Amino acid sequence: MLVSAFAFGGVPEKSVRKAFKEADIYVSPALLEEYRDTPLELETEGKISHIQLKALISGIASFVANTRIVYPSVKLSLCRDTDDNMLLECCHTARAKILITGDKDLLDIKNLPFDLKILTPQKYLEE
Repeated sequence: MLVSAFAFGGVPEKSVRKAFKEADIYVSPALLEEYRDTPLELETEGKISHIQLKALISGIASFVANTRIVYPSVKLSLCRDTDDNMLLECCHTARAKILITGDKDLLDIKNLPFDLKILTPQKYLEE
């Protein structure tokens, strides 16, 4: 969702702004690594322009500067896309109540063994 928020704007950007006003935001070392690597991968693959790359790097830097870092010690295997489990691990460790995402693999999860609402950016804005 951060890529959409900072490279393209719109509803994802509005949901990030709302989250910063209303909640504590958590990241993990695995998420920080992804935030470091993803922008350059997207530009290399031609999915974003150089201008969007700059906006994305700037947005992620600003985002990360205002987060709290947690260190998950429990490995979870709850998502059909195993790469997305790191988000659930971060949420579990932080005892987060909401995960905002546009990722269908996460949105399709029905029964979590902990209390977490997984919402689209639009649904989060509506709450």
